[in-house]
Amino acid sequence: MGVFRAMDVDGDGLLTEADFQALARRWTAVAGSADPERLASIMSGWWPVLRAASSQEGQEGQEGQDDDGGVTIDEVLRVVEQLGDRADAVSATADAMFDAIDLDGDGLISRSEYAVLVETWSGTPAATDQVFPRLDLDGDGHLAREEFRTHWTDFWAGDDPYAPGTFVFGELLEWPGFTDPASDPRITSALSQHSRLGR
Repeated sequence: MGVFRAMDVDGDGLLTEADFQALARRWTAVAGSADPERLASIMSGWWPVLRAASSQEGQEGQEGQDDDGGVTIDEVLRVVEQLGDRADAVSATADAMFDAIDLDGDGLISRSEYAVLVETWSGTPAATDQVFPRLDLDGDGHLAREEFRTHWTDFWAGDDPYAPGTFVFGELLEWPGFTDPASDPRITSALSQHSRLGR
């Protein structure tokens, strides 16, 4: 399941404020060593950023576009393309997520804790045994905070679709309606423009 689909709780193809609130609730339920209020605030705080970008897009000349109150995947991708200019916000989110995933508070993310990350985002259990070694660059069996922050930043604000951080949410799966993601130009183009939301 792609990150966008995981966030789109009601499956209507749009992200809404309710989706972000549901995602925040999902994360505060597993919170780990994170401050639940801070975590919820950071997770929910991305909604106005996306909504503002979506509204601006509509105002800048998309004739006939209605304000549907939701954000499409294309609008999300336009925001993702600009995340390189929001490094502090991306890092703050990474740190909050690290604290949430670090369930035992030892300052490291284990294999099992990483599996919680993927399951909490997607809402369903997922196999992570093949993915974790790609992220565990020094092979010590854990992800340190800086390691995780690098992967998180690569996923959201990087420009290399083959960076280890590409797999921070697990394996790339097929997008709805596409039988071969690697051969679909919409996907390959999006990947080259930071579109890891389809992963």
